[in-house]
Amino acid sequence: MIEIKSLTKVFGDKVAVDNLTFTVEDGEIMGFLGPNGAGKSTTMNILTGYLSATSGTAVINGADIFEEPNRAKKNIGFLPEQPPLYQDMTVMEYLKFVYSLKGAVQPRREHLDEICRMAGIDHVKHRVIKNLSKGYRQRVGIAQALVGDPKVLIFDEPTVGLDPNQIIEIRTLIKNLGKKHTVILSTHILSEVQAVCDRIVIINKGKIVADSPTAQLLSNTAGTVKYRAKLACRDVSTATRLVSSVDGVKAVTPAQATEEGISEVIFDTDPSIDVRHGLFNVLAEKGVALMGLENVSLTLEDIFTSLTVGKGAK
Repeated sequence: MIEIKSLTKVFGDKVAVDNLTFTVEDGEIMGFLGPNGAGKSTTMNILTGYLSATSGTAVINGADIFEEPNRAKKNIGFLPEQPPLYQDMTVMEYLKFVYSLKGAVQPRREHLDEICRMAGIDHVKHRVIKNLSKGYRQRVGIAQALVGDPKVLIFDEPTVGLDPNQIIEIRTLIKNLGKKHTVILSTHILSEVQAVCDRIVIINKGKIVADSPTAQLLSNTAGTVKYRAKLACRDVSTATRLVSSVDGVKAVTPAQATEEGISEVIFDTDPSIDVRHGLFNVLAEKGVALMGLENVSLTLEDIFTSLTVGKGAK
């Protein structure tokens, strides 16, 4: 559905997008992540035809955005970070305007009523946009992206300004949209990506540093296995030193203890070495009881930080 090859964008002496290549399949919800300045917005603006590329190609449903922009754009619904709203129009007036601009062919009344229902704005569709809350204006922005029933939806921070209940509703909406649309979701709320996206692409300094199905990326511990240990030792510095001495342990961080007289540490290990036997032997030699040991799953935040700030960043 979306195919990007060797996409590059240079502004003066700054390379904003550096030779990106990836595809997004039909019906897939892809999370597009990266720190500020990584090139996410530039890439999305190229995909939607707002910016040209220095080199490379971007094909939307078989149409090259540079060679056949009008045909390609008919397949795209875009919600930029700042929704493109006309504040003095009512919601329905604005959606009718967008309908005309896009040259939509669906029965207008039924189509727009259905979009308002899906976006949760049916009860405010006759109100003036500037009188709506920020959350509802964001919903109107989502609604305009759905006009014309485009095959590809690109959302940049779609839940900004929404309350927790609204965020859950929009997440559900995006998941439902993924059943018949291809969706690219860019957001800084990583839990949102984890809850909604089938696949994640992470870019840093214009380059792809991760491209993987969400479940696979979360199970990939970025070259480490993480544990949390409870030691019958009052001095956490002693606990840290003992665990650090075990072969295969890479880094040890003191953690907040949950029991009196117990020290807790979190430590990263080399995945090729099972450190549990070594840990038991080291503690037994020093007469320190191991009161608990559990595997700690890396969060998407851990992986994101590792790839964009830590050792994985390039």
